Parts: sequence; C-alpha cells; structure tokens
Amino acid sequence: MSELLKLSGLSLAKKIRRKEVSSRTVVEAHIGHIQKVNPVLNAMVQDRFEEALAEADAADRALVKGDALPPFHGVPCSIKEAFAVRGMPNTSGLVARKGRLAERDAITVERLRKAGSIVLGVTNISELCMWMESNNRVYGRSNNPYDPTRTVGGSSGGEGAIIGVGGAPYGLGSDIGGSIRMPAFFNGVFGHKPSGGLVPNAGQFPPATPGIEDYVCTGPIARRAEDLYPLMQVLLEGETRAHRLKDPADVDLSTLTVSVVEDDGVRPVDAELLSAMGRAAQALAKRGAKIKSVHIPDFKHAFAIWGAMVGEGGGPSFAELLGEGTPIPIAKEIARFAAGKSPHTLPALALALLELVPKVAGSGQTQKFVELGQKLQREVVELIGPNGVLLYPPHPLPAPKHNAPLFRPFRWVYTAIFNVLKLPVTAVPMGLSREGAPLGVQVASVPWNDHVTLAVARALEEDAGGWQPPPMWFG
Repeated sequence: MSELLKLSGLSLAKKIRRKEVSSRTVVEAHIGHIQKVNPVLNAMVQDRFEEALAEADAADRALVKGDALPPFHGVPCSIKEAFAVRGMPNTSGLVARKGRLAERDAITVERLRKAGSIVLGVTNISELCMWMESNNRVYGRSNNPYDPTRTVGGSSGGEGAIIGVGGAPYGLGSDIGGSIRMPAFFNGVFGHKPSGGLVPNAGQFPPATPGIEDYVCTGPIARRAEDLYPLMQVLLEGETRAHRLKDPADVDLSTLTVSVVEDDGVRPVDAELLSAMGRAAQALAKRGAKIKSVHIPDFKHAFAIWGAMVGEGGGPSFAELLGEGTPIPIAKEIARFAAGKSPHTLPALALALLELVPKVAGSGQTQKFVELGQKLQREVVELIGPNGVLLYPPHPLPAPKHNAPLFRPFRWVYTAIFNVLKLPVTAVPMGLSREGAPLGVQVASVPWNDHVTLAVARALEEDAGGWQPPPMWFG
C-alpha cells in the first residue's frame, strides 16, 4: 500500500485502467495515510472521505462497463481551502466566514473532477491567503512533514504538506506572491505558477479583481513532475488560451540558454541552496545547455515593485477583506491582538497596516516602482530569451522554523517578483539539506513558455531524484 503513496497521478490512473489496482484501494491507501499523519501536520482541515470512497466505487464500476475514461480516472487529489469545493468550507481562514460552505465547485475544481480526480478534502491556508505561514484562527497552524517544527509555507501550505507527506499525488493551489512555489519548495514537491493570465481564477476567495488577475495564478502542486503538464491541460480545458500551452516533450534542452541568478543583492542565500542550484545548472549543461551567471540589480527592489504593482491593481483593500466589506479598525485590532482577543493573525494585521504606507509616501513613489517593474519585466524577458530559462532560489533558506518569518518578513520576495513580471515558474525539489529539510530551485521562463520550465523540471527530476518521501513517515 505504501508504494501507491509514491506514484504519480498518471501512474496511478494507468494502474487503475489496467485493473492492476482498484480506485477504491488507491483512495483507501491515501485516506489511511492522511488519518495517520494529519493529527501531527494539520494539513487537511476538512475531509470528504465517505464521498471519496463512493466516487472511487463509481470509478471502478465505470471501468467494468468499459466507459471512455478521462486521464486521471479514479485518482485522489486535494484542494486548497480557498477554492470552492461543493459542500466544503470556503473560509480562506477568516473567522467571519466560519461555517460558510461552497454551493458549487470553482471552475478549476470542476475541471479536475471532470478529468477523473476524486477530491479527498480541503487543505489549510494563511488568513486570506496573504502570508508565508499557513496559520489562521479557524483551523490553526500546519506543520512540515520533514520536521514539524518548521513552516509549510503559505498560502497553499496545507496543499504542499499533504502532497509532500504522500497524502495525495497532486492538488490545486493559487499564487500571488509565491503561494504555490514556497509550499512546494518547503515540502519537497513540484509546483507550477503558470504565465500570468493563462489559467482562470474564478471560484476562489478572496476573488482576483481585474487589476491583479494576471498576478494571481492558479496551478498544480504534485509529487511527480510528469503530472504537471497533463494537469495544466486539464485546468485549461475549453479555454481559448489553451493553445498557448505547448508540449514539454518538444523542448530540446541542448539548445537552451540557462541564466543563473544567485541572489537579489539584499538577502543572502543559504550555501546548500546555492549548491543545489549549481547542481541544477550542471545537470542542464550535461544535456548541452549553455550556462551563464548573471546579476539583476533591480531585483533588490522586488518588495517595493511587487507592492506597488499589486496595489495599483485596485480592488478592495486588505483591511476591507478582513472586515467582510467594511475596513477593520487596524489600531483597535492590534490592541485586541495584544490582549489575545483578535480574530485575526498578526501577519494579517501587519499587512493591513503596511498597505497604508503608499498613501503616506504618495502616488508618485508608487508610480515610480510600477514603472520600474515594467522596465524590469522587459529586461528579464530579454535576458532569458525565447529559448531560455532563469534559475533562481525559491527562498533564501530551507523551510524556516515556525514564526521565524515574522522577524525577517520580506524574504518571500524571491518568489513574489515573478508574479508581477507574469513569468511562468516551476518550483523543483533538489534533494534534502544536511538537516533533512527540502532543497529546491525556481525555473522561470518568458511568458507562455510554460512548456520549457516544465521540460526542465522533468529533466532535473531524472537527475536529482525529485520528491524524496519524508523519512519520519516513510522510514
């Protein structure tokens, strides 16, 4: 049974189609594992195990009848709680939404189901999806499967953890500042942030307003790289933009130019992460790729650029979202937090306070960084080129201990800068550190070159081994 917890979704679907194993057996294996690990990890915050088993039985009956089968027929998955899953909670970690159940599936959830996926449950997040620790007053905090004293990342942290521990072969996340890639990295799995505007975001809370629609990206998290491309095909089913997703199999890695950027010039990167990135570059060089080391000076302004461009996108303020349409009184809530009476987390209150800074600094300062971001986008696209990738650390260090990000809160800009540049980026695991924490690298390319980063992810999985099951659960 434990071997089923290590296979890709495609491999499981193939076994089910060939009747080597039933969908019920596969689903039962994952449910049993989640029941074992979740009391420690708190990654899946609401399950639908009974419904999933009934759907697995229906999948097995369809197999007997000889019905035409979708690509992930009978395969279990998990979904970030911020996505609407019919009959499941959709609070996004906000106490004011506690008890709120989704009446219908988000469009991407619906497509995953149509492709044969069986949803096991929904997973934990940060409050309103805006912090790098998955912790909130509704569900509490999630813990890392490689070391429960470490963060799982956010905001798709529950997804990263449940997939990283073997509880599901793949799942669905969303990303406005690294919320797919950080959890994928911290939990040792693959995550793909698509090109801005490629995959629809409808059915999430908070909703992506038109001004930031291209910065918020819906994408897959998976324990095996081979699932990423077919999952992207599923998420784009019926979309007019689907033609922009090309096949990674058509990428000739020997013709690639690989730009290696070691840091942002402000926040030093852990030596083991730099070594992992070096191994990734060497692996591509052995396949014939041209490697060049570069420095991008304006990456040092990543936080200001991200904040200005997301803020310029408009929509309700974060304080309004926290108050369900009415801005919370920030000073009062901070005082309540100090007294242990606030329904909000400290990072959420800090962000509501931080968004006031541009108003104090003036619109001229905001416009300056918006223009700098637009200039940076052009420069990075030119640097990477139409047949290239950029390797960049996913974070300055492996998964930090719980609460440590509060003391150095801006390190997540290593992922965030790519959202406003609208580049496709794949987070790729690269083994474990000496302390047993996952290592990894970000692989970015130019807009609509998702197939290139996905091809590189497959190659690096072959050379670096990809996901390594957490020893404490698979020892």
